[in-house]
Amino acid sequence: MWKKIALGVAVVILALFVYAYYNRGETNARVANEIRTNPDGELAQKTMLVSLADGREFPVNYLVEDNLVFMGIDGRWWREFEGDGAPVDVFFRGTKHTGHARAELDDQAYIDDVFSRLRPTVPEWLPDWLNGKLVVITLDD
Repeated sequence: MWKKIALGVAVVILALFVYAYYNRGETNARVANEIRTNPDGELAQKTMLVSLADGREFPVNYLVEDNLVFMGIDGRWWREFEGDGAPVDVFFRGTKHTGHARAELDDQAYIDDVFSRLRPTVPEWLPDWLNGKLVVITLDD
């Protein structure tokens, strides 16, 4: 009996993961469309589009300070910016920009400082490993 229940739970969990994986692209497309067509809207004020060299595009929360753009990445794709980083295109507030993105992994005080402004509503009890990775973009323009 317990084996059947465990198997049923495993199937449901797998189905949820498959559903989330396949609907992620549709959700991202809707968010991207909203950011492009309504750059003054509420969503566009806190979410930008970042385009990678391979053509993938992701909506992410962001914070602009001077010529730096900070983004918090919750998925594994932050690894694109390890080491020396990578060039990116970003679209926010109705304008496309180019820059160079690099994951900040070493300076925890800096990460905490930026996240306090980028994601001020993250619960204090949430472990850092669940709070995403900080990626810093230096704009070319």
